[in-house]
Amino acid sequence: MNRGSYTTKRRIAKLNDQELEAGVSEKGSWHNDYSDTAFIFIGSLPYNLTEGDILTIFSQYGNPVFIKLARDKDTGKSKGFAFLKYEDQRSTILAVDNLDGAVVLGRTLRVDHTYYRNRDDDEELELAMSFDKPNKSR
Repeated sequence: MNRGSYTTKRRIAKLNDQELEAGVSEKGSWHNDYSDTAFIFIGSLPYNLTEGDILTIFSQYGNPVFIKLARDKDTGKSKGFAFLKYEDQRSTILAVDNLDGAVVLGRTLRVDHTYYRNRDDDEELELAMSFDKPNKSR
């Protein structure tokens, strides 16, 4: 089944609605299959978006603590997908439910839960951004 298809998106939305109406607990939800990861995959990103742009969009659902925008090793240009980790795993549910299928600069985003691991040949991971909480002592 093509995760990006309109029919698939409608089925997922219907499943989410049915879970809400039935009062399905968090443990009974399909999201629970990913309760042990705070990472999401973001696909079909406009190529001109920066890490900062992506953070602006996705921070409305929680505090991102890591982002990895895939870039061509030779040109440095975006490949159109990224991995993002939230501080709180529950933020992934909000991001997946609200941003999968959202249109940004004419492109329909694909957002889904994922497990992220560094590839052996991935030297750029050390350059990935990690974010600390802002100091609220002011």
